[in-house]
Amino acid sequence: MRNTWKVWLASALVSASFASFAQTPAAAPAAAAPAAAAPAAAMQTFVCKDGTSVSAASSKGACTGHKGIDKTATGKAGAAPAAMPAPAAGGKPAPAAAAAPGGGPGQVWVNEKTKVYHCQGDRYYGKTKSGKYMSEADAKAAGMHASNNKACAS
Repeated sequence: MRNTWKVWLASALVSASFASFAQTPAAAPAAAAPAAAAPAAAMQTFVCKDGTSVSAASSKGACTGHKGIDKTATGKAGAAPAAMPAPAAGGKPAPAAAAAPGGGPGQVWVNEKTKVYHCQGDRYYGKTKSGKYMSEADAKAAGMHASNNKACAS
């Protein structure tokens, strides 16, 4: 009986000491906050073709089982604002990989190199290397032609 009492007392003391370690401190150190916020900033929201939205770090496999990613709806949902490109080695800012879609209503994306304009919702709208936004009438006046020779639906 005496040994049972000692075992019980020892286990009670050990479990009480472990419980004190499990408690969170009253004030977390400030250095831990940025480390916890960094993974959340890398998350993006994608809209799937079945209408659901998914938050994931990359688009790869984000809408598996949901008929794939609806790129038009994802673009309209407006991801987080794009960060400014980091300066390159020469002190000049690095060129942006692609302009963000969003020239506005009635705007088309004109590829200045190929003389083709792309309507909103088109695969290349705002994504070619050399281009700019302008109205469809201005694009036609400048000698541009519509992608696949199809005028934009107004």
